[in-house]
Amino acid sequence: MANRCSAAAILHALGDPTRQALFEKLAAGPASVGLLAKDLPVTRSAVSQHLRVLKEAQLVSDSADGTRRIYRIDPRGVGAMRDWLDEHWKTAMAAFQAFADAEFEEGDNA
Repeated sequence: MANRCSAAAILHALGDPTRQALFEKLAAGPASVGLLAKDLPVTRSAVSQHLRVLKEAQLVSDSADGTRRIYRIDPRGVGAMRDWLDEHWKTAMAAFQAFADAEFEEGDNA
């Protein structure tokens, strides 16, 4: 599957609690599959599969360190997620402003 840095892929990837936990662990710093799997109630194989989904969404990247893979947060996916949230935040704030202005004008006319 090709890498895709889209809001849909990111939301899908983070929609799973195990992947959320992995992403949060990686936010603290790079780690190997073994270290990431240490405190999770899933196998190392399952952790690898979850990391693959996060990698496809460009939320994490990996590099070789001898026989291990080291995973880290990928700024491309985080940036895409932030852009998506910022756009929705602007829309929400504009709607709130319009609502507040209408309420204020209605209060002046009462």
